[in-house]
Amino acid sequence: MPVPELHLISNGKLSLPQFADLVSGLHPHVQAIHLREKTKTAAELWAGVMDLLSRGIPPSKIYINDRADVAWASGIGGVQLAYHSLGSAETKRAFPTLRVGRSVHSVEEAVEMEERGADYLLYGHIFPTGSKPGLEARGLCALAEVAQRVTIPVIAIGGIGPEQVGAVLKAGASGIAVMSGIIDAMDPVSVTKQYREALLQGGNKHGIEL
Repeated sequence: MPVPELHLISNGKLSLPQFADLVSGLHPHVQAIHLREKTKTAAELWAGVMDLLSRGIPPSKIYINDRADVAWASGIGGVQLAYHSLGSAETKRAFPTLRVGRSVHSVEEAVEMEERGADYLLYGHIFPTGSKPGLEARGLCALAEVAQRVTIPVIAIGGIGPEQVGAVLKAGASGIAVMSGIIDAMDPVSVTKQYREALLQGGNKHGIEL
């Protein structure tokens, strides 16, 4: 099995140059960097990607939410699709070089998105998180059910700290996605290394070839 993945997701609060400053020092420790910028135009996203590339971040690590056209035109690794996005099959047919992820919130959605051609799933939120106030966390049992019902990687998101990584992997996740846990940390690079170490240790404990 592959090494568990660590996805870092932008919060839409930092400017794109600020986010680029942040990830330029920690990208060696993550597998995917998501530009989740709902208010940015295609031109702004393009400029943000070019900034990341200019800082030596490999294009294969960069993902854009929703805008498959910008992702493909800039030659980056993938696109994260939401419920309102172009379908996975249509996206892969039009932009065959992209790794396509889908955000899902139930077993039914997960199974459907796999059938429609998604390469991986982003599922959550697993634990309570400030980004989803008032919404009940889905928990580890629900994560395990999703992971058991699909064959593609499931990336868990929502309130996951380094100390929860082992339990998340044990439930069947192929990795985790983090936003505030890294972006809001006093020392983002140090915290990212803690997440990475927890993923490596958890992967080794659960028989993942490192």
